[in-house]
Amino acid sequence: MNVKELLSLKNKIVLVTGGAGHYGQCLAEGLAEAGGTVIMASRNLEALQILADEFKGKNLDVHAFRLDQADHASVKALTEYIQNEFGRLDVFVNNAVSRPMENYDAPLEQFAESMRVNATGMIDITREMAALIAARGGGSIIQISSMFGMFGPDLSNYVGTTMSQSPPPDYFFHNAGLLGLTHYLARLYANKKIRVNAISPGGLYSGQPEVFLKNYNSKVPVGRMANRDDIKGLAVLLASDASAYINGENILMDGGMHA
Repeated sequence: MNVKELLSLKNKIVLVTGGAGHYGQCLAEGLAEAGGTVIMASRNLEALQILADEFKGKNLDVHAFRLDQADHASVKALTEYIQNEFGRLDVFVNNAVSRPMENYDAPLEQFAESMRVNATGMIDITREMAALIAARGGGSIIQISSMFGMFGPDLSNYVGTTMSQSPPPDYFFHNAGLLGLTHYLARLYANKKIRVNAISPGGLYSGQPEVFLKNYNSKVPVGRMANRDDIKGLAVLLASDASAYINGENILMDGGMHA
């Protein structure tokens, strides 16, 4: 098959959770640019709809749906919407994340809230979306993790800034668990022809202080933080038939910081 056909997402229905976030927007745009019909889902429907309208203005097939991942009724409503409106699901991009903790000393109640969304809620929606993909005959699940699921924080990046010297522990806990779950699900869903892979990005540029950027970029061989386009190609690869023989993998996308 021609490589352009292998990478094409034409006629594929794709769900991106956390669609209003920085990476969510990039993911939705890239997957739609590859020909996919993309459903963006998050709690902020108003922001999602604005983005969906912008993408439609670029002739991209993007739809918005409100989702509270911590609410089972909301997850079920999304499942029914996809089934009724599109008839199937081919690709699930698990990108939604809640960040209630600000630092290590934050109240334990905030850690519990993080787990309610990022662990329990994530398992709930994964099971629902995997069932849709299995009913379709197979497809792809893409977990958006982080390099912080593999490595501890480099606190020297924060020297000279007012940024927290103790990054929130729930984020590290969640992303490390997500990588373990990727391996588990790759085995569990193999007989349903569902591939499960992860992408672990490094830092995404979003207007961080100049001191932080200098500290961070000096440790990255390519000399910069990730930009909005960097994750697009990986997501399209893992969503498409071009990665038909890639399963249970985690791709570290950090510009060579941990080479």
